[in-house]
Amino acid sequence: MKLLKSIDIAVSPEKLWPLLYKRENLMKWHPNAQDFDFIGDQRSGVGAKFYMVGKTDGRLMRSICEITDWQEKKTFTFREIWGMTKKFETRFTIEPTKTGSRLTIFWDTVMPYWIIGQIMLWMMGKQWVEMSGEMLGNIKKLAES
Repeated sequence: MKLLKSIDIAVSPEKLWPLLYKRENLMKWHPNAQDFDFIGDQRSGVGAKFYMVGKTDGRLMRSICEITDWQEKKTFTFREIWGMTKKFETRFTIEPTKTGSRLTIFWDTVMPYWIIGQIMLWMMGKQWVEMSGEMLGNIKKLAES
């Protein structure tokens, strides 16, 4: 499943950037995040690893992820290296606009277990669409406050 969603936010890319990856900010805008922290001393940039615990359908989902692309104040991408998916990649992109910034989130997800995984992805797809909209709305509210 691939998902692409954007929102315009009335702040500069410089102000928006730290809201996306700093622990204290992520816990404010991610609706399902129960826990999040970096693994080791590296807190940003390619190679930084983090774990995240999220709650979906009443179940706790645990993931370990690694940042694979990092362009300061422009984009960062991370992928799940341990968790429930065969492939889970998320990319945040910030583009400057005349009135501030456009934030785009892109998810690329593949589930394991052949047909059962496809059914799981289909069932979770609607929730992920709703959650991505809520995430972007929360980031906008946090950035513009």
